[in-house]
Amino acid sequence: MVFRRHRSIVEVMTIDTLTRNIFDVAWPTFAYQEAVDPVEAHDMIRRAHQQAPIALGPYGPEVLSYDLVRTVLRDSRFAMPRGISLVVQGITSGPVWDKVCQTLMSAEPDQHRRLRRLVSRAFTPRAAERMRSACVEVINELIDRHSAAGHCDMVHDIARQYPVPIICALVGAPREDWELFSRWADDLSKAFGADVAAEESAILRAWEQLDAYLENLIARRREALGDDLISELIRAEDDGDRLTHDELVNLVAILLNAGTDTTRNQLAAAVQVLSDHPDQWALLAEHPELVPQAVEELMRHSPIVFAALRVATTDVELGDVVVPAGAYVIANTAAANRDPAAYDDPDRLDITRQGAAPMLTFGGGVHYCLGAHLARLELAEALKVITRRMPHARCTGPAPWKPIAGISGPTSLPIAFDTGD
Repeated sequence: MVFRRHRSIVEVMTIDTLTRNIFDVAWPTFAYQEAVDPVEAHDMIRRAHQQAPIALGPYGPEVLSYDLVRTVLRDSRFAMPRGISLVVQGITSGPVWDKVCQTLMSAEPDQHRRLRRLVSRAFTPRAAERMRSACVEVINELIDRHSAAGHCDMVHDIARQYPVPIICALVGAPREDWELFSRWADDLSKAFGADVAAEESAILRAWEQLDAYLENLIARRREALGDDLISELIRAEDDGDRLTHDELVNLVAILLNAGTDTTRNQLAAAVQVLSDHPDQWALLAEHPELVPQAVEELMRHSPIVFAALRVATTDVELGDVVVPAGAYVIANTAAANRDPAAYDDPDRLDITRQGAAPMLTFGGGVHYCLGAHLARLELAEALKVITRRMPHARCTGPAPWKPIAGISGPTSLPIAFDTGD
């Protein structure tokens, strides 16, 4: 028996003796990253989770239960590895490394806390609310182009084009620059892809052009602050501390990438699963007041990011095992979001689900998604309009997904719907 009231030397020794190293356990194995679609991936994850709360994947141990995933995401002793998407490709220096490691995600813990403290007030629900009319305007304009035809490719015609105009409105960039931002977003996303070396010139060219654009935009805002994100970041202050010019440029650049790729893919994934559940599509169209909980349920059931990588900064007890300092652990949020201990009938899509545990797709703790309020708003307004204006939508062809590792989602989604808007 271990007594935890006072952690004496004897007790610590007893705990260390009884607790197993996470790498010394014969966990079930899986490789859901090789699945051809999310249905197969979720099936692989479910079978592993039925055997144990932890499984061994090709990149190391993955925690699967809701409680363990939530712990890893919220415990500051599990840090986000710096530049990990580049490290696994053998890139640990150079211009792309330098740019990626200047972003908020790769900041050292003290610097990360400082930046989050400074910018958090620019990403509140109230700040996101200012974008609601822009979301409605953009999604309606996109649907207008296809409503008479009664069919479109949801990925290419709608989802891919939706978030960039909203990001432009957020930072105060004019409408005529939407296409510029869209091209930059496409190329910047390659810095977090699987073939950075081959795409280096495109990544650096886009980053350089965006930096130059933002330099000019920020200079204009400093002369006349407005009601936009850049103005809010310029105003941001905490006990006399302010963002430096370079920090401001980097924050807006990473917002363009993070706020574009995820929203594009999550919207397409949400539309796909709703079209596979016509009763849910019709229910949302008839009851738009359900859209906030529908967004939560869709991101729980059909996320486009399955996992988050963390590194232990010290030995950490996790359940009945120890994760040694320096070890990588994957928090499998897709598994947690379908944990039967946390959700009733977790594989069922139910936009009326009540009293459910918070879904973990946005992460947790100090790395909880900074743009979560805006992402929820964008998805909510888009789905409200899409389900109403594209009645009886059905998929009319293959809808293959990008690899499950990293940011996934359908690469195309041909749908038909009834006309007569």
